[in-house]
Amino acid sequence: MAASIKDVAREAGVSIATVSRVLNNINVVNEETKKKVLEAIDKLQYRPNIVARSLKTQKTSTVGMIIPDISSQFYPEIVRGAEDVANIYDYNIMLCNTDLDLEKEVNYLRVLREKMVDGILYMSSSLQPKILEFIKELGIPMVLIENTDKEKNFPSVSIDNEGAAYDAVTYLIKNGNKRIAYIGKKDDDNNITSMRYVGYKRALEENGINLDASIVYSSGLKVEDGYKGMLRVIESGNLDAVFCGSDECAIGAINALREKGIKVPEDVDVMGFNDIYEASVFYPKLTTVSQPMYDMGSVGMRMLIKIINKQKIEEKNYVLPYQLVERESCKK
Repeated sequence: MAASIKDVAREAGVSIATVSRVLNNINVVNEETKKKVLEAIDKLQYRPNIVARSLKTQKTSTVGMIIPDISSQFYPEIVRGAEDVANIYDYNIMLCNTDLDLEKEVNYLRVLREKMVDGILYMSSSLQPKILEFIKELGIPMVLIENTDKEKNFPSVSIDNEGAAYDAVTYLIKNGNKRIAYIGKKDDDNNITSMRYVGYKRALEENGINLDASIVYSSGLKVEDGYKGMLRVIESGNLDAVFCGSDECAIGAINALREKGIKVPEDVDVMGFNDIYEASVFYPKLTTVSQPMYDMGSVGMRMLIKIINKQKIEEKNYVLPYQLVERESCKK
């Protein structure tokens, strides 16, 4: 039979209240007594009843993480950053993968509420109004990662996606490219990644280049989306370059160009976004926009833990720096 808190108190020769204070890190127990309690816990291999404790304290030391696509190389590094911080503060993580399905998102939000998580790190494929309303109704501390709601009602951690895309396309233009295609999400999506299209359009406009809708392909951000989009764009005539909404999308685009006998970067420059691991080992190595994925997770988790514990946060909407990484998929 598993040891109880009474067994620990008996073994250490102290009261149950003293054991409880040690378990909850209440600094009123002297070091000698604390040592006895910890030795008794270790000897008896006592494990607190998490359910009972959560009913008493209204905290479970568990946070939920909702991610859109666990198969994407972008999200695991965010999870790792969040997990490292959670471990420091003795929080557990409940990971939920939605497969880009809004109904799954809603269902997982309900599940996390039922599991009495203390807070949620939320990465959504689409912040639709009904989702945001549902989040408000839940009343659970929440931090958005990668995405930001338009009204900025929710704490968030992201980069300036529009600015990053603007800089990337401006780089392509400075390389002598004029006819630049776009493959990714459009600005009518309820998703921060669609702001990359806004940045793309602004860069063209400010450099006196007309937007050609025939070389814009609205899609998802996976390898197959980039491949299909590139084949479609190629049909519209000659290209100088293509800006993709993700590295995976760029990899798919390069595969399509290869099939058509078009060389990268000799014939067409290809720019990615995110700087996932594969971007540095794929051939040719991708020129891309690097997002601080690990920092997104770690900063987001620190924010969430502060909110849970009713501590002041320095910024409500963190905008982290990005970096343009020059490699081999664009001419230099």
